[in-house]
Amino acid sequence: MVRESKSIFSGRRSFPGAAPLAAALVLCGALQTPAGAAPASVAQWGRPPARQDAGVAVAWFDLLYDLIRDARLSPPVASRAIGYAGVTLYEALIPGMPRHLSLAGQLNEFEGAPELDRHGRPHWPSTANAALAQILRSLFAAAPADLRGRIDALEAGIAGTLQAGAPARVIAMSVARGRVVAGAVAGWAAEDGFAELNNCPFTPPTGPGLWEPTLPAFAAALQPCWGEMRPFVLEDGSECAPPAHPAFSIEPGSDFHNEGLEVYETTAHLTPEQTAIARFWADNPGQTGTPPGHWISITGQIATANKLSLETAAEAYARVGLAVADSFISCWDAKFVHNLLRPITYINDVIDPAWLPLLPTPPFPEYTSGHSVQSGAAATVLTDLLGARAFNDDTHAGLFPARSFPSFEAAAREAAISRLYGGIHYRAAIDVGVEQGECVGGTILERVRFRRSRR
Repeated sequence: MVRESKSIFSGRRSFPGAAPLAAALVLCGALQTPAGAAPASVAQWGRPPARQDAGVAVAWFDLLYDLIRDARLSPPVASRAIGYAGVTLYEALIPGMPRHLSLAGQLNEFEGAPELDRHGRPHWPSTANAALAQILRSLFAAAPADLRGRIDALEAGIAGTLQAGAPARVIAMSVARGRVVAGAVAGWAAEDGFAELNNCPFTPPTGPGLWEPTLPAFAAALQPCWGEMRPFVLEDGSECAPPAHPAFSIEPGSDFHNEGLEVYETTAHLTPEQTAIARFWADNPGQTGTPPGHWISITGQIATANKLSLETAAEAYARVGLAVADSFISCWDAKFVHNLLRPITYINDVIDPAWLPLLPTPPFPEYTSGHSVQSGAAATVLTDLLGARAFNDDTHAGLFPARSFPSFEAAAREAAISRLYGGIHYRAAIDVGVEQGECVGGTILERVRFRRSRR
């Protein structure tokens, strides 16, 4: 049993070119063969996921974070990858988790994977290793060769350590299970509408209060059809739809003008703490693993610091994957229903033509806030599983100091308000966005049974 694994992963992202391979090898080596001990026995290989360390899963989702960053995935596309990876890990381990239920028949159009004939018990970390490698190959099939090579390297490195001295039949059984599940999930993913809807053509409507391209690049709207994607759990993108935002107005004293003025005045008087919060949660694509990747990073840090079992970590990754994936579908549906202009447009036109926000404005409509929706959803599903536990978030080690939170909800609220400090969103998009995310998370918890009985 790994007695201290925090040092293996903490601070890894301070070295952008580093892969989690070495960390995984150290962790897996410590798990299976403590210093000075003989290789793991066949009996140890038969341990269920509830008695296995989460290190293999953490290493893979750390790599997913890096791949999202280095492939420069947008937040919606990143959330999709995280969702399918989470389902893959969970379903690969289901036969070894008798207290848990498969997601087959619980997620939209997901029929699950065929059960393989097997004799004996697989080595579940090897199953997880094969499954996650295979699904990431599918999700990143169009990525540059060097990124795809990282997937091969991590799979081989973990397998070489885990499989030392293991019976060939156990290896084959374990790997086969993982690959079959990954293939089933990849086939399911191919039918979600991504091929047809990915960055579909879009001509933004024009008129008072409607979104238009903004500084600095005046880029076209990102993923205007994402709200039409097949959700994982929600019935469609319009479920959990937010109420209308304050009516557009340029009149001083109106609710909308007050919202614009709040953004303007807040950014003009930011405290050092508010500035730090805005930058910590910016999670810019191409520089970080994006906002959904941030919550996967938090999940991995929790798994490591609290020594979660592979079973609990698999459920946590599945929950967060479902939450962020459906959040972006729900949020993007709202964005392109309301097509509300961004603060930079309103403030420049109505209040101060020279104003600039602290952070660059992303290229899509304002209402609601993606950070807020996905953070509210992730916090909801994690709190249900792990409780309102305190934690440190060191996602941006080497770039920004770690931040401490008394609960997942507190982290979600800070992530949401960071967009006001950054000058990216009005107050309504933030507050209503968190509520929208809580609706997404609550709907997942209402419709998906992960366990056979309540805790």
